[in-house]
This record gives sequence, structure tokens and C-alpha cells, in this order.
Amino acid sequence: MAARLTVDCLGLSFQNPVLVASGTFGYGDEYYDIMPFSRLGGLVTKTVTAAPRQGNPPPRVVETDSGMLNSIGLANVGLEVFIREKLPWIVQHAGGARVVVNFAGFSVDEFIGVGAGLAGCRGIDALEVNLGCPNVKAGSIHFGADPATVREVIAGLRGEVGLPLVAKLTPNVADIAALAEVAVEAGADALSLINTLPGMKIDVKKRKPALGMAFGGLSGPALRPVGVACVYKVYRRLQEMGAGVPVIGIGGIATGPDALEYILAGARLVQVGTASFVNPLAAGQVVAELAAWCENEGIGDLSELVGVAHHGGN
Repeated sequence: MAARLTVDCLGLSFQNPVLVASGTFGYGDEYYDIMPFSRLGGLVTKTVTAAPRQGNPPPRVVETDSGMLNSIGLANVGLEVFIREKLPWIVQHAGGARVVVNFAGFSVDEFIGVGAGLAGCRGIDALEVNLGCPNVKAGSIHFGADPATVREVIAGLRGEVGLPLVAKLTPNVADIAALAEVAVEAGADALSLINTLPGMKIDVKKRKPALGMAFGGLSGPALRPVGVACVYKVYRRLQEMGAGVPVIGIGGIATGPDALEYILAGARLVQVGTASFVNPLAAGQVVAELAAWCENEGIGDLSELVGVAHHGGN
């Protein structure tokens, strides 16, 4: 008998636990003829900001030995164009997949304004709050690095937005579990872990940084051990709190076993990111490999495996 891959999360039913991560699948249309996101658990859109953004100067992406560095700079069409031109196409083609819109702001008020603008749109199932954005009113410290601003952003959104809120957290903090606790107490319905790590590559022939902005975010296989550790720590803290808030695992997932690491660590859903650049079919293959693994292991329901690594594998 085929394993049950459907997942109940955020008060929604996901047809499988595999989503595509923000910034790696565009708005879904670029990939659709090759990898229709309607086959997946959901699409997480590239980040939406209040105003259109051109992004950082090129080069914006460079390969590393075990992943890639990116410095895109939140390039996007802006809230108005997204709602008018992009969202209707996404909703029309979503099928059984869930639509999760990732968004950001450069101040607390901007976060709340963009979130409120999206919350009234038909067809959006949840919002993912990109807390990796710099707070221009606080010396450009990233929102996600400061518990006080995490609390202010999530609480402010919670007062204006009825849709499920997913707080996307950065690993670039001393204690990600403490940050997760703050986000949950402020009203987050789920946590997605993790965003990229800061990194740099030097072009030795040109004798200068390979990226236009010098630094970028490291993603891909090198990130997976960090992501799994963060999910494990946060899941344990949530259990100690008695909070039933789900965790979404992100970072270096390219295969079914990669996804299983996150699920066993405590993730209910996972997101495939950088792997889609290498193999546009990656997310669909992860779904197929999860199903095959469960069938081979006699697992009837994939949800039975969530957090099992905390109990000695039993």
C-alpha cells in the first residue's frame, strides 16, 4: 500500500510535504512547463516588497564547492504588480498545491503594510515573513537577528493579518531556539528554518570578490547540516514549551533522504531551494523518493516520522 504523504499543517491539508523555497522558483511560471508546482505541497514565491526592486549589481550568483552564493538584493516586481499580474496566474495554476507568499519590509510599518496588503488577496494560503531583511531605521541590523524586532514585526502583523504567518528565521544568531520562542510568543503560526549563511568567494584571477556586492548568502548541500541542527534545536524547544507550532525545514535538500533528515529532526514540511537550479525536477523527485522510501520501510503515514530522531529512532 502506498504511503500517505498528505500533511496537516497550519489548519490546511498539504498534498505532500515538499514545497519550493522562496527565491529559487520565481513565481512558478518559469518552471511550469518542466516542473509544475501543482504536483508539490506548495509554492513559496520569491520575496515581495512594497516597491519594485532592481536588486544588487551583478554578478549576483557564484558557485562554490558544495553549493552557491547569491546576492540578489530582493529583486522583485513590487506589491502592486505582484497582486495584479503574478498572483492571478499562480492561483489559476496551483491545482492542489498551497500558495505561500514570502514578503519583506525595511521597517516594521512596511512589513505590516505589505502583509496587510497581501492578506486580503484571494488564493493565498499563508504568508512567510522574510526576517532576513535589514531594518533601515535601526542601522540596517537584520530584523531576524534582534529578538525585540522579531517580536515587534510578528506581533504587528498578527494584529492585522488573519492568514497563517510563517516566520522565516536566520541561523546567524547565538540561539535560534530562543529566537523561535520569541516569534511563537508574538503570534507566529509556524517557523521556517533556515535562511542562508553569509559567505564570500574571491576570484583569484581577477583578485577581487566574485560577487558584485562582495558578500552573499550560502545555500546548497553545505547548508544542510546547519539547517538540520537548527530544526532539531527549535523542535526540542517547542516541545519543552508545549507549543504545537510546526517547523518547516530548508537548506540543502536535493533528495528524499535529505528531506527525511529534516523530518526526523522535527520538520512537518520541507522546502527545496538551490537544487532546483541544478535540476528543475528536483522537488518532484524528492516527493517520489519519499514515497518509495516509506513503502520500502513499511511506513504508512509520513507524518509518523516527524521528530522521531528525538526519541532514539523509535
